[in-house]
Order: sequence, then C-alpha cells, then structure tokens
Amino acid sequence: MAELLVVAFLGGLITGLSPCIVPVLPVVVAGGSAGTSRARPYLIIGGLVVSFSLTELTGSTVLSALGLPQNFLFWLGIGLLGLLAVGLMVSFVGEWIERPFARLGSSRYATSGGGFVLGLSLGLVFVPCAGPILAAISAAEANHRIGFSSFVVTLFYAVGASLPLLVFAVVAQRAVSGWHRLRTHLPAVRKVAGAVLAVTTLALAFGLLDPLQRDVPGYTSALEDHLESGGSIAKQIEALDGEKPNQFAKKAATTAKMATLPDLGKAPDFTGIESWFNTPGDKPLSLAQLKGKVVLVDFWTYSCINCQRSLPHVEGWYKDYEKDGLVVVGVSTPEFAFEHVVSNVRSAAGSLGIHYPVAIDNNYATWDAYNNEYWPAEYLIDPTGEVRAYDFGEGGYGTMESNIRALLTANSVTTLPPRTDVPNKTPTAETTPESYVGYEEEQYDVGTTIVHNKAIVYHAPTTVPLDNFAFDGTWTDRSQEATSGAHASIDLHFVANDVYLVMGGTGSVSVSFNGRHLTTVEVGGTPRLYTLYSGDALQTGQLDLAFSPGVQAYDFTFG
Repeated sequence: MAELLVVAFLGGLITGLSPCIVPVLPVVVAGGSAGTSRARPYLIIGGLVVSFSLTELTGSTVLSALGLPQNFLFWLGIGLLGLLAVGLMVSFVGEWIERPFARLGSSRYATSGGGFVLGLSLGLVFVPCAGPILAAISAAEANHRIGFSSFVVTLFYAVGASLPLLVFAVVAQRAVSGWHRLRTHLPAVRKVAGAVLAVTTLALAFGLLDPLQRDVPGYTSALEDHLESGGSIAKQIEALDGEKPNQFAKKAATTAKMATLPDLGKAPDFTGIESWFNTPGDKPLSLAQLKGKVVLVDFWTYSCINCQRSLPHVEGWYKDYEKDGLVVVGVSTPEFAFEHVVSNVRSAAGSLGIHYPVAIDNNYATWDAYNNEYWPAEYLIDPTGEVRAYDFGEGGYGTMESNIRALLTANSVTTLPPRTDVPNKTPTAETTPESYVGYEEEQYDVGTTIVHNKAIVYHAPTTVPLDNFAFDGTWTDRSQEATSGAHASIDLHFVANDVYLVMGGTGSVSVSFNGRHLTTVEVGGTPRLYTLYSGDALQTGQLDLAFSPGVQAYDFTFG
C-alpha cells in the first residue's frame, strides 16, 4: 500500500509540473492574489483537492445515474469560475456569494470562503489532467470496486498534483501583499484578478488554451509514462480494495500436482443474466439443471479479437463432444456499450458460428461471481458442479481439450471421438499492444492533446512513434470511441501480421500502408471488428486511415 501511495503522489506531482496545468495556472495566480487572508491559497488548493477527488471517484457513476452527459462537471466548473469572476469584479455579487461562508468567519468573499469555492470549481476543470488515475478509478468504479484504498490513492494523486499550484498561489499572494501600494488598492487588485479569471474562463470554455498547452514542451512525458501506468495502478487498486485473486487460480496454485484434475471449489451459478439464446425456447439454464454433465463456461465478448480466435476451438469442442455429455455456455460480458445490445450479440454469434447456449451478462454479475478478469476465460466444471480446470486468454487449447476428455471419460464415456483439428492462430511474436481510441482507456495517442466530448481539429505529428497513433482532421473523442468529422484520419505505426479496428456508424475508411493504397473498408450495420491489414509475416509499418464523416472508431487490436 505504501509503495502505491508513493507512486500516486509522485505521479500527481509530475502532472502538476507538466503542461497540463497551463489552463488553470492563471486562475490560481489571480485567485491567490485577490485577498489578504494567508489562508486563501490553501483554501483554493483544498477545494481543488476535494472536488477533484470526489469527481474522480464518483463523477462517472453519478452522472450516469442522473442521465447527464460526462462533460457536465467540466461545464459546471466553468460556470462557477465565471460566477466567481463576476463576484470579484462586482462587490454586491461577491457579498452574495460569500454569505454561505459567513459562519466560517469570512468577512469578505475574496478572503477565505470564496477561495474554497474557487478551488471546488477549479477541481472540476482540472480533472482531464489525470488521465492514468482517471482510467484506473473508472475501471474500478465500473466494476463496483471503489473502496477506501481507491479514495486514498486518488487523494495522494490530487495532493501531489496540487502542490505546484499551491506554490504559485502563495507566491502570487505574497508578491501582492509585499507591495504596500498594491495593498492600499486591494479592491482594484480584486477587479483585475476577476478580469483575468473571466478571460481565462472564456478561454477554457472555448478551448483557446489548448494550443498553448500542446506547444509547451512535454518534458515530463517519459516520467508520466513510467509512474502513471493506468493499468498497473488499476490492478493494484483493485487488489487493495478487496478484489481477491481469482479463487480457482488461488486454490490451484496451492494444490499439489496430481495425476487427476484438482478440485478447485464449487462453481458459482449463472446469476444476473439479462437474457439467453441458443437454448430451448431461449429459456435460462442453471448448474442444477446441468448436474451430471461436464460444463465449459466461456467468458467472451464479440468484438474482441482474442475471443474471435478462440471461439472456433470452443465451438469445435461443443460440436464434437456434445453427444458425450459436454455442455458449453458462452457468457457474453460486454466491453463496449454496443455489446450490451442483445440483438447485436445474437447477430454476431450467428456470424461467428456459435451454436451453443449464450448468456447475456450485461451487469457483470456472473463475471463477478467468478472473480473473472479476462476475455476470453474458460472454466471447466465436472458433473458434480466443481470447477476442475480453467484457462485465461489464448493458446491453451490442447490442455483444455485434454481436460474435457478426462472428465468425460471419468463420467463413464467409453469411446470418444478423435481430438478436434482447429488451427491455433494465437500470435507468438510480440506485437503492438491493444490501443483504445476512446479517451477512457486511451494511452498510445500522440500529437494534439485529446479534448473530451468536443469536435476539434487535430494535427498529427510528422513522425508517429512506433506503437502509437495520431488523429488528424476533425474528431469528437468520447469515453469509448471517437467519431470522425471533416477530413478525419488516423496515422498508426505498428508491428504485427494483422491489424484490426472495432468500428460502428456508417461510412468508409480508405487504408494505405507505407504510402500505398490497399483497400477501402465499408462500415455499417452492427458495430464490429474490421480487418484493416493482413500480412503473411510480421511487419513494421504505418497505416494511414482516411475516414468519411460519421464513422466511430473504438479499439485497435493486432495479430
């Protein structure tokens, strides 16, 4: 825990020294110099830490529950900053704002109470700076795992990010208070600070500070990449907040190697399933119904390339061993919003050749019952309902089939068919990592700084580093996907045999490899995985993708 808190604090400190603070710096300086109370800078930063932390931990859930857009809090912060600017410039407005803080001992809006409110509003607009910690908390939040450790990690990150801003606020106030002439004209100083705050608020609202933020050298980027790894922080937070290691993996690790399969514990039943298909009358199944059968539970989601490569093996086992007592249940647990739509899953299952029963686990209830963490993941259950084997990810097909055959034989099946003959297409070479396009999980983009939920013109750099991509033209980047506008394109520098992109919407994508046009991909219908490039061997190169307006890009994967 202590090590994670140090990482969170240092990650925040680096964020506070990075170009990310450029948009809020004028607000902190103006706000800090607008009053005589020595507590004011500390109250500004205290308010920022409070609103930043609460927004990180609960913002997404609260907004979703209220049906509000995810950028609502940003615009609420902009509104509060504008109101505070008017309060500094117009005395009666300032007096009205400071009334709620009269009991705290604030005799004037500009002294202390207003400073805390300024910090609260500033925390709401500072949230986009915290990409890695936001991704980590959002991942935990989506799986209902926010706990005390998540709170403490977020708090340490917020304090680290706020310390440089506190220094600026204190220095600004000391500079003003140290000049006698300025002190005697403090009302005028407040009005000037209010004007600076108003101009900065308008600049934030219209994105006018984005170019400055982009052009300041990103000298902290390497340190940020090292310290603020969203995935590693997320995993540590989940572990600290009570997410036990998968109970079957944990028990298997402590089970002595046996000639027969180990008993890994009672299998959880299917729970919280929204609907079923490929069952008689599309009626639900339960493990009690399946007692006496060998059951393979396969967690999957249809746009996942790893799942798509494993599904032929799972379908092959179902086809060959169903008559001998094997039941396969595919538990569809969605990654993207469109995978919650039952008709989309049903259509994709038909296209992928899935004939075994499928359960729609939209609320992650069965996923959580198994403490599962992976797509794909298989759990093999014996006729008494005990888990006897598991496999996470791709590649372990031979071992899993041997386990299936062993349980069927132990269940009095005397003659089994030959082993299935499905090619193993699991990549063996190291490829470019999966690259999300939506800002919630985005970490491999370069060029123009991502702006959330707003159509802006992006500019790709002349050279895109290996394993990275860059937007160009007009894009609207949302939490899960980016939607193309005028002259939209993506430059992707990759290492792989094959390149895939999950897409939705309607339109076309012109694909060029190393400057040579390859093909045009037509996008439409149910959002799904599209193949952009397929090679005969591992390749290093650049794809230039030109999108017509209205195409939604979700996630690059590689093979």
